[in-house]
Amino acid sequence: MPLNIPGLLVPFHLLVNPRLVLPSLVVRDIRQLDFHALRRAGYRGAVFDKDNCLTIPHKDHLVPELEDAWAECRAAFGPDHVVVVSNSAGTRQLDAGAIQAEAVGHALGVPVLCHAALKPSYACIKDIRAYFAGLPKPVRDDELVVVGDRVLTDVVMARRMKGPLAVWTTGVWQREATAMRLMERGLVDVVRRWTAPVDDQATRSFVRQTVFDLEK
Repeated sequence: MPLNIPGLLVPFHLLVNPRLVLPSLVVRDIRQLDFHALRRAGYRGAVFDKDNCLTIPHKDHLVPELEDAWAECRAAFGPDHVVVVSNSAGTRQLDAGAIQAEAVGHALGVPVLCHAALKPSYACIKDIRAYFAGLPKPVRDDELVVVGDRVLTDVVMARRMKGPLAVWTTGVWQREATAMRLMERGLVDVVRRWTAPVDDQATRSFVRQTVFDLEK
């Protein structure tokens, strides 16, 4: 596994802006998301991580328990408006021939972004923006939902885009990087206690009332 230099540099960026690690919403998995409600709320596209968010790590196929939620997502936004951005499939480092990207895209029924730089780099963000800008009706950052299971890559990337709804999924389908996940949870808790940003409080209030059932 290649070193993720942009990810390793995130702790230094947190010294300047600790709120980069704060998700807009925390759910166990995508079954807690009401995609049609999100579409009615003005969101027009979605970016998903792959491993432990949609699939078992290093596998191509969707976790069976997520089939209904995934079908709802694709119906709500349209398959072209949902894209998988992974630090494995589609990357120059691990999937230079885009063979895995093609396999995952076929299995999930949505595009897998081919990108040279790993999340949460600004170069990767540029590739995401280019994809959505190239649609017949371009999608802006603030019309996106970004969903992933890792704070230091998925959530930080969404925060750097300064617009998307950043959704952190805490459930895992196969245990991996347990120490890192515990560290991320602790980091989010500490930053929330010390910053309590008004915009996140407003977002969580909106989500509780009109979009999600967080008690599930």
